[in-house]
Amino acid sequence: MLQSPQFRVAGEYQPLMRMLGLDAQTVFEHPDIHCWRKLPDRENCTLDADLPGGKHVRLHVKRYSSAGAAVPEVEGHELLVQAGIATAPLVGWGGWGGRSFVIFDDLTGYTPGDKLVGQGTPFETLLEPTAELAAVLHKAGLHHRDLYLCHFMARVIDGRDEDLLGEVRLIDTARVRRLPGFLTRRRWIVKDLSQFWYSTLKLPVTDEQRWRWLERYAQATESDAGSLRRAIERKVRSISRHDARLHRIRPERDVSIP
Repeated sequence: MLQSPQFRVAGEYQPLMRMLGLDAQTVFEHPDIHCWRKLPDRENCTLDADLPGGKHVRLHVKRYSSAGAAVPEVEGHELLVQAGIATAPLVGWGGWGGRSFVIFDDLTGYTPGDKLVGQGTPFETLLEPTAELAAVLHKAGLHHRDLYLCHFMARVIDGRDEDLLGEVRLIDTARVRRLPGFLTRRRWIVKDLSQFWYSTLKLPVTDEQRWRWLERYAQATESDAGSLRRAIERKVRSISRHDARLHRIRPERDVSIP
């Protein structure tokens, strides 16, 4: 449990926090922190600032309504770092007044995978690197539990004849966990893969591309792609029903970051 007030900041970001005037209390009060999505348990916010010398910074602040709620996100971030999986830099985290928060640096130059594809980047550009990253995640004994394409941040370099991928990073670490034992491990892996599959259904992604994505994943993890696909298709139907119900009950969840 967090002791309030508390603010743990990575060493390289401490001068920036002082410059911005941020501490455990002002994370909840700073006038330049903009809340773009408010849910019962948390707020998603951004902080944009122009620094001396013309440098612009953007920080992503997640403010939780309860103490200690930020801890799993910090722990999930550490699991990815330990596994060598690229993610967003963690600036700091802490708590104040019975609430908690976590702050990440912006991945400047990166765009969510779903937005890239929606804006015209061929899914073919993302197919292999996202499949391989999912494979690395599971081979490291981890699962994401929210493995939608939007959580793969990609940096694309414009090429003369095609879009060339620079790097892919995995974000949203709040639900990253170690995979459980043998009996339920496959269920959690299928859930991750199904979430990715589902997130491509409303994008210009063909069934053949989805199948090749799964084949690439299966090759990297020495899995049976056919067996996985049957399980994924069953789970996707369940996810679709669940998402439709959530959208009716809590449409504010679908707000995108500005």
